[in-house]
Amino acid sequence: MTDTDTLSSEAVIALAKKHLIGNYTRYPVCLVRGDNSWVWDAEGNRYLDFFPGWGCGILGHCPPRVVRAVQEQVADLIHVPNTWYTEPQALLAQALGERSGFGGVSFFCNSGTEANEAAIKLARLNGRPKGKYKVVTLTGSFHGRTYASLTATAQPKYHAGVEPMLPGFTYATFGDLDSVAKAVDAETAAVLFEPIQGEGGINVPPAGFVEGVRELCDKHGMLMILDEVQTGMGRTGKWFAHQHWNVKPDIVTLAKALAGGVAMGGLMAKPEVGEKLKPGTHAATFGGNPLAARAALATIETIEQDGLLDRAFQIGDRFRARFTALREKCPLVTDVRVKGAMIGVELSTEGAPVVQACLERGLLINCTHSTVLRLLPALTIGDEQIDTGCDIMAEVLLALRP
Repeated sequence: MTDTDTLSSEAVIALAKKHLIGNYTRYPVCLVRGDNSWVWDAEGNRYLDFFPGWGCGILGHCPPRVVRAVQEQVADLIHVPNTWYTEPQALLAQALGERSGFGGVSFFCNSGTEANEAAIKLARLNGRPKGKYKVVTLTGSFHGRTYASLTATAQPKYHAGVEPMLPGFTYATFGDLDSVAKAVDAETAAVLFEPIQGEGGINVPPAGFVEGVRELCDKHGMLMILDEVQTGMGRTGKWFAHQHWNVKPDIVTLAKALAGGVAMGGLMAKPEVGEKLKPGTHAATFGGNPLAARAALATIETIEQDGLLDRAFQIGDRFRARFTALREKCPLVTDVRVKGAMIGVELSTEGAPVVQACLERGLLINCTHSTVLRLLPALTIGDEQIDTGCDIMAEVLLALRP
């Protein structure tokens, strides 16, 4: 095989089935190239991607500034441990802190679950002098696959077969402030939740809920931790979703879109909270490496120079209009939930057949919570592409209606 040869999808799938652990449900397609909101398979078939990178591709596939930044950095310095300083990491921490709304200081890792693990550890480090260690999380949540973040995820289906889960976690109802208050006791160190639930079905909290949790945390001396792994980096039209409610969290966790598709996670914390992570308390070998940090800086540059925060609102408005109109003539659509470029279409039927039918028509979408079509399009997507994809979804849903 030469450098220019490309295996067929069939050949790649056969190799993968033989040599990879089968812990993913994969579609029978081998993707080989991407450009903005388009991807191509090994046979040259083109697909419109409404869910690029599982939410990581906020700038689409292979965004030019990110590509150039990675190409330049990989020739200079790929990785050094955090026992040394690097300019990209310092500049990135500065950039995030300036945009956080609360002057956050940063810790970098590689993924969302690592970021949430670090946040939970930081909550306990802050709460320990007061005898506080418990964390309240919410139903419908998703915080990751490692043990603390998995325990923090309230749905039993994620715990099945790997019990017992870790002690110190209590669950309350998303959107119900009274439920959160009842879950708090003298040993509660923090409340951890997504300001808008992604995996749970694009669930936007009711008015007053986010502010109410902030007040509750202040009253009981607890930290407010917001999981913005999916909502951060401009996804909702603000740099961070908490800015829609003008609240200042104590800790915010990030990943997915942070580095424009390059693997990176992290958290921001108020300085007086973050200082509890002292040498020896926590680390991440690859965290904040120069390659990922340069990609993240290029992502921030692209969002700002191309006006993509405003574009997120325009994208949301266009999807809302299309699906609201579709709902009027298709009873399968029961609800449409939109916040910037986070779109959830609730169905009265299982969504998996819709995803498959869209794939067969050249459109990539996602289904979560069994009945919610979840779209996280790139902020660089064009109106014509939105309309093309919505036309495909409408065709599929109208064909399935009773």
